[in-house]
Amino acid sequence: MKSLKNIDPATTAIPFAIILVLCLLFVISPEASGSVLSDIRSFLGDELGLYYLVVGLSVFLVSMYIAFSRYGKIRLGGPNEKPAYSGFTWGAMMFTSGLAADILFYSLCEWILYANESYITELGSVQDWASTIPLFHWGPIPWSFYATLAACFGFMLHVRGCKKQKYSEAVRPVLGELTDRLPGKLIDILAVFALLAGTATTFSLATPLLSKAVSRLFNIDGGTWLTILILVITCLVYTVSVLKGMKGVKFLAEICMYVFFALLIYVFLFGGEARYILETGFSALGNLCQNFLFLSTRTDPLRESMFPQNWTIFYWSYWMVWCVASPFFMGSISRGRTVKQVVLGAYIFGLSSTFISFIVLGNYSLGLEVHGRLDVMGLYAAGGDLYNVIMAVIDTLPIPELVLIILAVSMIAFYATSFDSITLVASAYSYREIADDEEASPGMKLFWSILLIMLPIALIFSESGMSNLQTVSIIAAFPIAVVIILIIASFFKEGKKYIKDESEL
Repeated sequence: MKSLKNIDPATTAIPFAIILVLCLLFVISPEASGSVLSDIRSFLGDELGLYYLVVGLSVFLVSMYIAFSRYGKIRLGGPNEKPAYSGFTWGAMMFTSGLAADILFYSLCEWILYANESYITELGSVQDWASTIPLFHWGPIPWSFYATLAACFGFMLHVRGCKKQKYSEAVRPVLGELTDRLPGKLIDILAVFALLAGTATTFSLATPLLSKAVSRLFNIDGGTWLTILILVITCLVYTVSVLKGMKGVKFLAEICMYVFFALLIYVFLFGGEARYILETGFSALGNLCQNFLFLSTRTDPLRESMFPQNWTIFYWSYWMVWCVASPFFMGSISRGRTVKQVVLGAYIFGLSSTFISFIVLGNYSLGLEVHGRLDVMGLYAAGGDLYNVIMAVIDTLPIPELVLIILAVSMIAFYATSFDSITLVASAYSYREIADDEEASPGMKLFWSILLIMLPIALIFSESGMSNLQTVSIIAAFPIAVVIILIIASFFKEGKKYIKDESEL
């Protein structure tokens, strides 16, 4: 059992205390706090929005360079060390740790959010672009954050052999002694703060859909207490799993993949839109490839549509906040693989699975609209409730009750696998020192398992507080992007030295 003296109070208590104070402010004075945060978000997203776009495109280009340069040949571990996990298990953990249940929510409905945008009309037809933009927002650039940092963290853990599993440790080659001083502490506090804020944001996106699915299945009211019950059950699932260690995480990730693809196969085979799904998906992929650089650099300087500011910059920010936990976990499970395999593995398993989800689920609901089977846009315009629209989409499938069961199980599995990885990373973060082959104590895992679920439950009672916390997540991405740049610079510095030392042996 690890000594209590080894626990780092700065990265355990301070970020959570900050979050609690913010939540109290949101509840006590929601209008004033919301106004201040909105002004800050507007400044960062509008006046400094170019910063996010440049960081996003740059990290993607860096990921390609890392994979196909001499750095890609670096093996994470010993020279002849074999991978710790099979290809499928490793890929399943890479994908499910990177995305929570929000992928199912957005896959089913994201095109609806763009269909009436003037930006889409400017680019062309809804058919061509409403199916393409979601692939862009969940595509190469977002996954490049994970892929690049997973390689950097894997190098830090398995090659440098760091015993401090912290964000600041990854920038030690650049910061030097400052890592153990105030700058390093601030980086670690910021990282855990962003992790907690991002966790609450993610739960807020998809939990209402899960609540509606359960209320439909059991014919009960889908109110606040049902949502809390679902969160508690989810917490129990991932707590039991994480207490079993990596065996539990591995098992749950594999189950999640099976259920997830069962849902996609069912919709594809029995939804009656198979040809449309394939052809629209194929066209969307081609459209994305042809216009990737255009979309990545579109800034809308005249602010005619504000689409990049309202959507693209929001997504890049949201993914950067999640870079605190997911890539750390990806790097930790990649021992025995090369840097190239880690980067390409993130793209192959993560990006391909994400694309399949959006192509199948998104194009199914889009097909219902264009073929006149369901007035999807009319339903959204009438009520503005995406969750009810998704329920109507599911009702068009054969045996909708079966679909709801698969959807609910899949969402719980996604939440559980994602928060397994977050709990493991946060638990390790709480120690001053911990080796890469060690795990945190069961007590520390339990502490974080409960901590991660308490905030979303508390915020259910304050809708404005949740909205403000989402804004906090976006604001947190601004300094996180600076840290990401420092981590990549540190990797190149240490990687160059490592390659030189190896060549001299």
